[in-house]
Amino acid sequence: MAGLPILSLMLLVPFVGAIACLVVEAQAARRIALVATLIDLVLGVVLWLNYDIGGPQWQFTERLPLFAGFSWALGIDGIALVLILLSVFLMPICIGASWRAIETRVGEYMASFLLMETLMLGVFAAQDLFLFYIFFEGGLIPMYLIIGIWGGKDRIYASYKFFLYTLLGSVLMLIAMLWMANEAGTTDIPTLMAYDFPVSAQRLLWLAFFASFAVKMPMWPVHTWLPDAHVQAPTAGSVILAGVLLKMGGYGFIRFSLPMFPQASAEFAWLIFGLSMVAVVYTSLVALVQHDMKKLIAYSSVAHMAIVTAGLFAFNRQGLEGAMIVMLSHGVVSGALFLTVGLIYDRLHTREIDRYGGLSINMPYYALFFMLFTMASVGLPGTSGFIGEFLSLTGVYQLSSWVALVCTTGIILGAGYMLYLYRRVAFGDLKHADAAAMPDLSWREWAMMLPLGLSVLWIGVYPESFIAPIRQDVAALDARLAQARPQGDSRLTPGKAAPARALALRGGAR
Repeated sequence: MAGLPILSLMLLVPFVGAIACLVVEAQAARRIALVATLIDLVLGVVLWLNYDIGGPQWQFTERLPLFAGFSWALGIDGIALVLILLSVFLMPICIGASWRAIETRVGEYMASFLLMETLMLGVFAAQDLFLFYIFFEGGLIPMYLIIGIWGGKDRIYASYKFFLYTLLGSVLMLIAMLWMANEAGTTDIPTLMAYDFPVSAQRLLWLAFFASFAVKMPMWPVHTWLPDAHVQAPTAGSVILAGVLLKMGGYGFIRFSLPMFPQASAEFAWLIFGLSMVAVVYTSLVALVQHDMKKLIAYSSVAHMAIVTAGLFAFNRQGLEGAMIVMLSHGVVSGALFLTVGLIYDRLHTREIDRYGGLSINMPYYALFFMLFTMASVGLPGTSGFIGEFLSLTGVYQLSSWVALVCTTGIILGAGYMLYLYRRVAFGDLKHADAAAMPDLSWREWAMMLPLGLSVLWIGVYPESFIAPIRQDVAALDARLAQARPQGDSRLTPGKAAPARALALRGGAR
């Protein structure tokens, strides 16, 4: 791999494919998009196989100075590697889901998806502060177009809401980045991760980044754009929105908020816990009363991402590793659930739960995959949903038993609404003739569902495959946070650093 700019190549392939899709007819655009995403998937596998676990933190680095201190700087650690793998894995599935569902302006649609792949991978690979911001904000444009042009009847409202919510939060982040670059004299992200900003400035900087990442996750109460966006987006748009775009908020907390502003993160940890607890319970209760399948899964996404934020701000390795695995699992499972909804929507053109029932009779293979993804969402041991939530809640419990208890109730509620959804869709009597006439999975749909199902089992049965690359980076972040850990809910005051003796005991316990 020496000398091969594989990260730049992974950004270039879908970008060139996007341009090509704009100048060819519809069927050729579909083929170009599929080939481009498959090439990036192969490159992602090559990246994974050549990643040196236990080697230097930053690998496959590329740096090309451009102008005024701005550089084309790329590189990944294990955390970025896992999220890049998730992105390149889901993109061919998104193209497959759009193969027949999208019939108008196909070239522009495929170009939008390929451009979005370039920008998503750029977010996880960028090592320059402003390069990250360009990729981070640039991803809004193709998703805005996908929702606004190929979405449902209220697509204009949903696309504007999505764009404005996410853009306004990021304006404060840009101002904070300008101050940081001036203060530290560099825009290099690895350098900034080790830079000690003044504690008084950390609070304002943390809040500025929080305004962007909280919307992106999304966290309660700035989550209201997500159900509208999911309901109006085409199936593939929902898959990539839930699968990857939401993870950018969690990645931002890991890459910026925690390592760059550790003291402020400790002071605001209880704010995060409070919002996470409300999100887990509130959005789970809202999901229980939904009649639209997409909206139910969208609210479940908010609840699952609240487990991520709680784990990230637990300030220990179990919480951090668990949050990463929850993000990985949620990317696969939520994408799979939106795909299962899209498959029957393409047949019956409705997402109303009451219009279905008894699909296990005429669509047994579909019902089997739907059951697997439902069990993974619930957190059944042996599926991808279990290990991440278990680790996250273990980490949270070390800091606060009460927060862990409330977050666990969200898992119980999650079992309630997901099993309720599955029972009403897959079991019972076939009440409607059009639903009874729907055929089971085609070969194209098998090609999409089978990799997702195998991934759910792989992560659940052997999570070490994905924990090993991130272990060293999580340990480095944990060491960075050690002196700023917030205190637990039993004897210590929130927001103050734990005594040295307590830290030593915790280190010994690990």
